Amino acid sequence: MHPSRDEARALRLRPDARAWTREVQLFCGEQPWVFARTLIPAKTLRGCGRRLTRLGAKPLGEVLFADPRVRRGPVEIARIPAGQRLHRRAFAGFAEPPATIWGRRSVFWIDDGPLLVCEFFLPDLPASPPAFDRINLRHEH
Repeated sequence: MHPSRDEARALRLRPDARAWTREVQLFCGEQPWVFARTLIPAKTLRGCGRRLTRLGAKPLGEVLFADPRVRRGPVEIARIPAGQRLHRRAFAGFAEPPATIWGRRSVFWIDDGPLLVCEFFLPDLPASPPAFDRINLRHEH
């Protein structure tokens, strides 16, 4: 899949470059709380980065934060209005999507190869979640 111009810029890729893309929803019970989008350029998928395409239902964060060699760049925050491609992807299948959503993204580095992790906070995400031991997060592809 081709990253957007903004995503390509964040990954320091040419505008026509391709990247392996993973999109998942993170649920608490039956409620989707987060839509996550990860883009990984081909050069990052060499060596130890190859394992990132075989995660299945395993959380990406579990892999990234367990590896001391992984570095994280600054966190960027964005408000995504309806009509933008990311807003449409986050709310595919929703009857009444909100006018805007908030998200964050970071570039991570594995063996000098970048990957872009974007997370968008869906309306059912509570401002103050219940105790963490009662949360059952599952991934939907």
